[in-house]
Amino acid sequence: MAELIEWLPDGTPYSPRFGDRYRSELGGLAQSLEVFLHGCGLPEAWANQPQWRILETGFGLGLNFLVTWQAWKADLTRPHLLHFVSTEAYPASAADMLRAAAAHPELMPLAQQLQTQCWGLLPGVHRLVFEEGRVLLSLCIGDTKAVLREQHFEADSVYLDGFSPSKNPDIWDLYTLKAVARCCRRGTRIVSWTIARTVLDGLSQCGFTVRKIPGLPPKRDNLQGEFDPRWEPRKPMSFTPFTPVTPSSCVVIGAGLAGAAVAASLARRGWQVEVLDSHVAPAGGASGLPAGVLVPHVSPDDSLLSRLSRCGVRATWQQAHALLQAGKDWQACGVLERRLDGSPGLPADWPEAGRDWSDIASGAQLAQAGLSTNDGPACWHHRGGWIKPARLVNDLLAQPGIRWRGGMQAARLQRDLATGHWQVLDVQGRCLAQAGMVVLAAGHASRLLIEGGLPLQAIRGQMSWGLHADAPGTATFPPFVVNGSGSFIPSVPTDEGRTWLAGATFERDEDSTETQPADQQANAERLQALLPATAQLLGPFFQNGSARAWAGVRCAAPDRLPLVGRVDARTWPGLWVSTAMGSRGLSFAVLCGELLAARLHGEPLPLEHRLAQALSPQRFQA
Repeated sequence: MAELIEWLPDGTPYSPRFGDRYRSELGGLAQSLEVFLHGCGLPEAWANQPQWRILETGFGLGLNFLVTWQAWKADLTRPHLLHFVSTEAYPASAADMLRAAAAHPELMPLAQQLQTQCWGLLPGVHRLVFEEGRVLLSLCIGDTKAVLREQHFEADSVYLDGFSPSKNPDIWDLYTLKAVARCCRRGTRIVSWTIARTVLDGLSQCGFTVRKIPGLPPKRDNLQGEFDPRWEPRKPMSFTPFTPVTPSSCVVIGAGLAGAAVAASLARRGWQVEVLDSHVAPAGGASGLPAGVLVPHVSPDDSLLSRLSRCGVRATWQQAHALLQAGKDWQACGVLERRLDGSPGLPADWPEAGRDWSDIASGAQLAQAGLSTNDGPACWHHRGGWIKPARLVNDLLAQPGIRWRGGMQAARLQRDLATGHWQVLDVQGRCLAQAGMVVLAAGHASRLLIEGGLPLQAIRGQMSWGLHADAPGTATFPPFVVNGSGSFIPSVPTDEGRTWLAGATFERDEDSTETQPADQQANAERLQALLPATAQLLGPFFQNGSARAWAGVRCAAPDRLPLVGRVDARTWPGLWVSTAMGSRGLSFAVLCGELLAARLHGEPLPLEHRLAQALSPQRFQA
């Protein structure tokens, strides 16, 4: 449940939990500007920087973020990328955030954009994207001490905020301040409205040099300082020191979802990216299926895969909204998931924020699919639907800074020791492209380009499809995607007319793209188990062979999680990988592209550190 907020007669938001106001009696705008933004020397300090990273404790109603975002928009010397990382144990509702901003009309356009993305804020990291990916808000939901352990980055500015130390002492205690210090570099500026003695002493003990400055009335003093410890700070062993990277040239091998997402993430950060692919058009491999399902994974224990999939679905959802045409390229129609194994799917203690994502399917939703409550448990995924992967690939590759080249069959990599650049060679040994950095995103073929290979498995999948015009009775199809034993997409517009899609098969260690009659029958059987009424309607088209087919080869790792990151910095310097998306390319590719770019640039990660580590290519090394 969202945090309960009361509104006082003067319009000030008030927290019954902590018995304190969210802002001062004079309003929060002046505090956000003078105490936090200007107190950190902004916007002057970030002038002409490639990126600026701000850490805030206590997101509250988002006013500090909105004021900082507004200052970034108005500044001609703004950093290319603004990262705003904020912790919050008790997130307010999106409606309350918008109401709080209403007192400042100049902030309302930004507040409305924030409201549309503040949903499903379960514990963990939620990456919200604005300004075409140049303003990135990482909302870390949970206790500040705990969530900062999951963020390995160095902040340039710190907004130390929260309810009064006398009302909420936990967010000001020594352990929290130590967690903040771990996210600072020498010279990081820190500001706060409080000058409580315990806070001043705690910051000094953690390596900050702090001082009192004149405050905003009615407060007499505020706090400013810098991180400048007398000792050399020690970072956690898992912390990767940030080495500034100057965007230059990069070659991405593979023009499917994984490669296009990596290319777009790097291009947004100023890289010149050359994308090579053996096919004559983008999305010529597994990403070329007519339409795919975007849906979060659920499990009774909210497993690692479930949490990863939510991060990925949010990332893809954002790109679909920004780049694709609703109803033509994608449709956020929701997904009904039948739990054919009999498990409930959702955790027993699934909170209200989780129901923004997924809930128990209603009787009405089941009835629309020709099912009843007697047919077993089912989930309804609000943030699900279908997407044409090839459209997303093409739009990602259309971003400035990306050059795509088809018909380029990469056979091996060779490093030029004189320049340190990688050369991509074809089977005749001709150099197709060269750059200081190469990203392998060629699916199953990626394993052939690294000596010793990668632990990748080919997984063939065949989908069945047909035109509505050939199937009388399509009006009785479910009005949404149904998932479970395979999937059924009821209606996708194509140049030939509206189509339905069913499948797909899942054949390990098979790399043929030839369509097989036996797989058509397998898809018919899956459809019978999933949607008996629909299967009966389409039965004749499978039986007489008029149902069409498409086949592609996906790629998976042994644990069915993607591989994203450096291959091996010592053996293969400058060689990265983003592959093994399995049958969840739509869920994982955009997230993995952002994760790779964040690792490369020392940015805050778009997900918790332990989740990111689960995707490291090094996890399979002995």
